[in-house]
Amino acid sequence: MMCSLKSSILALVFVQTLLSSSSATSETLDKTFKQCLNQNSKLHIPFSDTFFTPENPSFTSVLNSTIMNFRYLLPSVQKPVIIFTPLQETHIQAAVTCSKQLGIHLRIRSGGHDYEGVSYASEIDHPFIIIDLAKLRNITIDIEDETAWVEAGATVGEFYYRISEKSRVHGFPAGMYNSVGMGGHITGGAYGSLLRKFGLGADNAIDARIIDVNGRVLDRKSMGEDLFWAIRGGGGGSFGIIIAWKLKLVRVPPIVTYLMIKKTMEEDDIKVLNKWQHVCDKFDDNLLIKVTMSATDPDEIGIRCATIHYQGLFLGKTSRLLQIMGRKFPELGVSRKDCLETTWIESTLYMGGYPYGTSLDILLQAKANFRSYFKAKSDFVRKPIPVTAITGLWKRLKQDNGAVIIFTPYGGMMNRISDTAIPFPHRKGTMYMIQYVSSWKDGKKSENLHMNWVRKLYKFMKPYVSKKPRTAYANYRDFDLGMNEKGNTSFKTASFWGYKYFKGNFKRLVKIKTVIDPGNFFRHEQSIPVLGIEPGNFFRHEQSIPVLGIEPGNFFRHERSIPVLAV
Repeated sequence: MMCSLKSSILALVFVQTLLSSSSATSETLDKTFKQCLNQNSKLHIPFSDTFFTPENPSFTSVLNSTIMNFRYLLPSVQKPVIIFTPLQETHIQAAVTCSKQLGIHLRIRSGGHDYEGVSYASEIDHPFIIIDLAKLRNITIDIEDETAWVEAGATVGEFYYRISEKSRVHGFPAGMYNSVGMGGHITGGAYGSLLRKFGLGADNAIDARIIDVNGRVLDRKSMGEDLFWAIRGGGGGSFGIIIAWKLKLVRVPPIVTYLMIKKTMEEDDIKVLNKWQHVCDKFDDNLLIKVTMSATDPDEIGIRCATIHYQGLFLGKTSRLLQIMGRKFPELGVSRKDCLETTWIESTLYMGGYPYGTSLDILLQAKANFRSYFKAKSDFVRKPIPVTAITGLWKRLKQDNGAVIIFTPYGGMMNRISDTAIPFPHRKGTMYMIQYVSSWKDGKKSENLHMNWVRKLYKFMKPYVSKKPRTAYANYRDFDLGMNEKGNTSFKTASFWGYKYFKGNFKRLVKIKTVIDPGNFFRHEQSIPVLGIEPGNFFRHEQSIPVLGIEPGNFFRHERSIPVLAV
């Protein structure tokens, strides 16, 4: 134990020394890491295509290729010392081994959609590398078995497209944006237009391949049910590197109906929105109608308006949808001209914001259709908010020209899955989720203005949303909820954000983390913490030794043995 700890300390000192002097040290680190990879990989690594340092002309383009939030492109943000784009599992195993030996921190990126950039940036003053899984995107569809293996670097759009190549009556309940990477998407839960019928993407994950802290490739059987539970909704970057998911495909009808109604929001529309929140979670399970409110640019006299979109998917034909709407929600005034009968695969384009007639080939381009500087926050609503609060949202919306507020309904299958089935806990009793977004184009110039707007709106909504705790969606990562101190994930510090994302499931996540990664190798600003010998880590500084879990499973026990600390 002491020899291993001493080796780790020496490795860390070595890397810190390399990175603290000149550009030549960066070249030395480059060479050292490559040598280590060659020694530990079972297959050849073509470094010219997979290994990028700041001295490489392609470094910036590779780094920026999938970043969705431009706030993490600013010069003030710490950048990686190496980007490694592995081609095989053994390449990743070698990278884990070498990162541990050399004391270099890892960040894992599949699609680059992390809202606070933890997959490709760092708020922690410590050298790090990116393991970018963009080249691992193989998809194998088994229609007879109604399953698929999807590698982590594949996007949601690619997955949908490959399903449609095999079948017109199969789909999968993942996200609405085609450029999201499947590796990280499922780790946070993964919701989309099929969630009221089939639940989350993570609810339909039936196996996985993951590389753990010891560099082992594990599947569901070898990792055990605790770890498999944790990775389906417990957040990315805490437990290992997801290589691939085995997913259960779902049956969809050959014809579905897409619904879109757009209005310029006025007083009367507030009444309609109020009715929506009373019925949105009680519709037929085959129907989802989400609401998007957005601000318009100022007109010629400087007045800014708000628009409201009702966007829906019904797993059936228009005639049946019109019957449901006439009975349950006549206030919206849906008519046949607002509906489009189409296939499920084509509906994924429209739900993702693409116009009618867009080619399905765009699903294979893996390009984000929303990239900007932005800040987002989320809430869950368990009882209808009063009309006065809707009016307040409407008025505040018109104060920010980059503002978007999205209401996504729950109910249906979401009510029938236990809060503890996977780490994602926002189930029975949740009426809908709210996402607040403010985006801008001019970098630091107006950042404070937009950040303050979304934070004030979030504060305004406090009385009307979930309480004790006020909950949030893990895949909409929000550093305002709390951050681990300099990467030192103490339970006390992490609890500030952990219970908001996972409620009571947070305790189980911590216990699992302590067992499978006691040294806290896989960590970031909101990673799951470990329990340790000195759990509060009172004696600490910028380079203090991290806490390690001591015998968390309590294997060595008797009638008077010392008990383990429970979370």
